[in-house]
Amino acid sequence: MTTYVISVPGTFTAGAAAETRSRLARALRPADPHETRLGNAEDLDVLSVNDDNTFTLRLTVEADSGPHAEEEARRLLLGDSALRDAGLDDGSTPLGPAVITGIDSEIR
Repeated sequence: MTTYVISVPGTFTAGAAAETRSRLARALRPADPHETRLGNAEDLDVLSVNDDNTFTLRLTVEADSGPHAEEEARRLLLGDSALRDAGLDDGSTPLGPAVITGIDSEIR
């Protein structure tokens, strides 16, 4: 298995208060990229929000391939309902495509 850092862009169409952002970050804490060498070295936050309410979620997932890692990231956000736990839904928080932005593998 390999650890992937997956970035998922999105937009808070109705905005998101600081408390909502905090709840989302807490819901995703198990997938926080700071828990990996790559995320720690690059100082990657699980949630980065821009002034225009666009954001990037960065998640770490264990998978055997890139496509499986992207699927797992989507499952964490939608299937395990991290968005819903934060009081959001995919209608008010559309997500863009999941993209691999880092690979932390023990294979050299």
